[in-house]
Amino acid sequence: MYILLTYDINTETTKGQKRLSKVAKTCEKYGVRVQNSVFEINADSAQLTILKASLDAIIDDETDSIRIYKLGKSYQADLTILGRRQVIEPVQDDMLDL
Repeated sequence: MYILLTYDINTETTKGQKRLSKVAKTCEKYGVRVQNSVFEINADSAQLTILKASLDAIIDDETDSIRIYKLGKSYQADLTILGRRQVIEPVQDDMLDL
């Protein structure tokens, strides 16, 4: 399934800055960064479960937020890009095998 993941990590403290770095590195293992805090990810159900657990272990539930939108397989029919176009065609082989 195709997923759009966004996050907002509170970086007012050193611990928050470290969490931000860990969240970004975790997301980079699964997908492609399309904006500072936005990733496009192609993952199966098992990979998504592992990703969620990994991120949940990193963030502070009181100050941080992660949103995961499942776009399905036909996302391209509804995708509109304005401005700089970054061509991203995730292939399952490029994703982390777990």
